[in-house]
Amino acid sequence: MREKTKKKMKPSFAFLIEKKRDGEEFTRDEIKGIVDALIDEELPPHQLAGLLSVIYFRGLTIDETAILAEELMLSGEVLNLASISLPKVASYTTGGVGDKVPLILPAIAAACGVVMPVMVGEDENFLIGTLDKLSAIPGFCRRGELKEFSKYLHSNGAAFMEQHESISPIDNVIYKMRREIAAIPCPSLIVASILARKSAEGADGFVVDVKWGNGSFIKDVEQAKVLARNIARTCDLFKRRCVVLVTDVNQPIGSSVGTALEIEEAVRFLKTEEGDEDLRQLILRTGMEVVRIAGVAGSTLSAKQMVQRSISSGAAFEKFKQIIAAQGGDVSYLDNTEKFPKAKYIRKLSAPKRGYIHTINAGMIARGVQLLSERSDGTFDPSVGVSQIMKVGVQIKQGEPLMMIHYNDGSNLESGLEYLRNSFRLAPKRPNVGDLIVERIA
Repeated sequence: MREKTKKKMKPSFAFLIEKKRDGEEFTRDEIKGIVDALIDEELPPHQLAGLLSVIYFRGLTIDETAILAEELMLSGEVLNLASISLPKVASYTTGGVGDKVPLILPAIAAACGVVMPVMVGEDENFLIGTLDKLSAIPGFCRRGELKEFSKYLHSNGAAFMEQHESISPIDNVIYKMRREIAAIPCPSLIVASILARKSAEGADGFVVDVKWGNGSFIKDVEQAKVLARNIARTCDLFKRRCVVLVTDVNQPIGSSVGTALEIEEAVRFLKTEEGDEDLRQLILRTGMEVVRIAGVAGSTLSAKQMVQRSISSGAAFEKFKQIIAAQGGDVSYLDNTEKFPKAKYIRKLSAPKRGYIHTINAGMIARGVQLLSERSDGTFDPSVGVSQIMKVGVQIKQGEPLMMIHYNDGSNLESGLEYLRNSFRLAPKRPNVGDLIVERIA
C-alpha cells in the first residue's frame, strides 16, 4: 500500500486543472495528491471530471503516466507472488469481437512454465467478455478473494477472475468518470490503468494486444499505434518488460461469436489445433511473445516450437481443464462439448447476391448476438450466437451462407438479424486484405 501525501501538501484542484489546461506537467507530489484526495473522497466529482477532461485533450507525458500508474497500483492491494519461482507474465487486450486468445493463452503459458494471472477489468470486454464466455461452463466461479486467486496461481499457473475491488481501486473510480464524460479512449489514462492493474496482480512482464478496427473501441490504426508506443515507453520507465502488438479486428477473430460457441471453438483448437488461420496466427504469436519475455525460450524458433509442442502434446488442454476445475467448472463439458446446451433453432444468413465479401463490421455482429442472447431477466443465453462466419475476401454465391445463426427466443430475432444482415458488404472485386498483426513494439 502507498504512503499518503501529508494533507498540507495537497494541491488545489482548480489550480491543477488550470495547469494541465495550459500544457504544464504535474509533479510527483501533485499526482500523489490527486490519488490521495480520491482515496479520501475529497476530490469533488465535478473537479475530477474537469481534471480528466483536460488530461484527455492535453495528455500526460511518459513520466507523468508512469508516476500515475505507480500511484494507482499502490492505491490498493498488490499481490506478492515472490513465493512462486516461475516467471509471471500478464496478458492484456483492448478487446475484440470473437477473440478466443484470452481463453487459450493462459493455458499455453502455464503449460510452458509461465504463471499468468488473469483479472479481467470492464475495459477488456467488447460487448461479450472473456468471463461471460467462461460462465457458459456449468459451475465455473468468476469471483473470489485475493487469497483464492493466489492459491490458484500457485497450484495451476493461471486463474481467471473478475478484477477484485481491492486491486487499484482508484483506477476504478477514474474509469467510471471517464465513461461518464466520454473520455475512455485517452491514451495516457489507458496506459496508466493497464500498468497499475497488471502490476498489482503480481506480473513482472506484459504482452499487450492493442486491437484496432470496427470490432474494438479503437477505430483508427494510427491511434492504436500511438497507444502501443506509449505503453512500451511507459513500461521502460515503470521497469517492466513489455511487448505490444497492434492487431486488426475489422472482422471477428475465428469463426464464431457467442459464449458457449466460443468456448467450443477454443477447446477444439486446444484439442486438435484446428481453427481459422487468424485465430491460429494470434495464438502462436502471442504465445511466443509470452515465453520469450518470460525467459523460458531463448529464440523465436525455440519459442514457436515450445508453444506448438504445448498444444500438440495435449499439455495446454490438460492445463486448461485443471484451471477450470479449480474454479468449480465442470470439465466434462470440455471433454465433450456436445454437452453444452444447443439452440433450438439454427438458420443461415444468406448472401443477397454474388460477389466477394468486401467488409465485415465485427461490432455489429457482436451487437446482434448480444440482442439474440439476452433473456428477459438480463442474463445471457449461452447457447445463442453465430458460427461458420465467412471471412473478408471470400467469394460467395447468392443464397450461400454468410454465417449460421443459433437462437432460442424469437422476440429479439428481427432486431438481432438487422444488425447481422447489415454487418456484411459484398462487392464484385476481391478486396485487399491487410495484415492481421500490423506492428510489434518492444
